[in-house]
Amino acid sequence: MMEQKTKIMAEDGKQELTITREFELPLELLFKAYVEPEIVEQWMGTKVLKLENKKHGSYQFETTDPKGNKHGFNGTIHEFVQNNKITRTFEMENTSFAVQLEFLQFEKLTDSTSRLTMHVIYKSVALRDQMLELPFAQGINMAHNRIQDILKQLK
Repeated sequence: MMEQKTKIMAEDGKQELTITREFELPLELLFKAYVEPEIVEQWMGTKVLKLENKKHGSYQFETTDPKGNKHGFNGTIHEFVQNNKITRTFEMENTSFAVQLEFLQFEKLTDSTSRLTMHVIYKSVALRDQMLELPFAQGINMAHNRIQDILKQLK
């Protein structure tokens, strides 16, 4: 199995984890993957009902599973700095998971490469550990691979 490019660091007993990924994409393009609804829909495989990229903005996404059931995700954007950072909450509707806080930091490495660092804070250690038991790492790595593939075509 290939080593996953997306790294997840989760210290025992902590309510948080850090996700990092380096992309073969210029910073501006990587940032677009998180703010342009058409691109978000492609890599997340979700429908963007609302995405307000600003302080006090909010977002609402909806996915439909193979059985046709709809699953909602939503959050509030607390900080938005173009090509630099997004601070937001993330909530999966109708699940036992509590809302989580996400700090996304976008960094330029070279003219053609960039790094995304996500610091995610959960309500409890148990909830964080529960999340890690899901195929979370594979899922996020796959999503990041899709960002890379979709945006390469836009370059």
